[in-house]
Amino acid sequence: MTVTGILAGLSVTFWLLFIYPYLIYPRVLSLLGRRPIDPRPVRLSVSILFCAHNEIDCLSEKIANLRALKRSVPDLEILVYDDASTDGSHELLANAADLLTVIRGPGRTGKAAGMKQLVARANGEVLVFTDANILLAEDLVDRLLPYYGDPDVGGVAGTIKGPAEQGSVTSSVGAAYLSLDDRLQMMESRTGNVMGASGGLFSVRRELYPDFPDTVQDDFTVSMSVIFAGKRLIKAPDVAAYERTVERREEELARKVRIGARAFHTHLFLRPQIASMSARDRMKYVSHKMLRWFGGIFLALGALFGLAAVATVSNIAAVVLAAGAVVTITISLRSRAGSIAKLGEMGLAVFATLLGVLQGMGGRTMATWAPAKSR
Repeated sequence: MTVTGILAGLSVTFWLLFIYPYLIYPRVLSLLGRRPIDPRPVRLSVSILFCAHNEIDCLSEKIANLRALKRSVPDLEILVYDDASTDGSHELLANAADLLTVIRGPGRTGKAAGMKQLVARANGEVLVFTDANILLAEDLVDRLLPYYGDPDVGGVAGTIKGPAEQGSVTSSVGAAYLSLDDRLQMMESRTGNVMGASGGLFSVRRELYPDFPDTVQDDFTVSMSVIFAGKRLIKAPDVAAYERTVERREEELARKVRIGARAFHTHLFLRPQIASMSARDRMKYVSHKMLRWFGGIFLALGALFGLAAVATVSNIAAVVLAAGAVVTITISLRSRAGSIAKLGEMGLAVFATLLGVLQGMGGRTMATWAPAKSR
């Protein structure tokens, strides 16, 4: 094989690795056998848990939403952990003592530590985890509980919906990503297990809640513990919540970096249990999670090997392609609307995730969080 052929083959390989989680993996899932769910009526107590840190802008709406939910389910338990808020969030939550129980941390401890404290105080047989900025459908509990009538189901990932109209390129791309991930989770659920749940809305049986360090992603760790316990983690399209996507680029990129770093630490913590999963679930885990983490490397290497292949044929063509790529990238990053701006936003998200993973590999941990103000 010629040098040009080798370089072109390497370029194609890395491009395929880059697009695999988004375009090829869904096709693989469509070929796998189905595992049906058998929902049945069941009576179980429910606790709703969430953490807050300086969430004053969204808490009034959240409290009103929870009151509506409580009217539908009078015995619903609601617990909130305030992670040392300084903007009046704690006082606002404390004034709703008739609705919820608020626990104030001694200082910034982070979401994982806060959730563990809430679980220790919760009485519900089913624990529902959500975020302060998430609004829950009023029929959520009625929709959720029948899934737990299937004894094989140990956890349920909900469906988070965004606004119909997006205010910025960042929010539009974020909504598109959520939509893609939602479809993938539905396909995974039909074939057995979903590979982890979003912290915005998921639930587990109380007895399956695990122990874990504060540096990992609590939502991913807790939801995956369902699979490790031999139960099913499924996706429920009718267990719904609503969330505004992040509008500002800098906030979304910082969020991607934080998620990437925590994802790597979570992987290290869960690695022995992941290795013991079925071959099907291990394939899903690598396809849905790990390959995405290193998408930035695959994208860069695919482009570099492709450019090198062209250079073996024509240096001038390689220079023209490189210049065109630089111009396109510059325009996409400076644009604030249109398809080219969305491509730039997607690229930044891919590399922000990679940066977070590399920081995690370097030992950086991010136990605390700062809520995005542009939602």
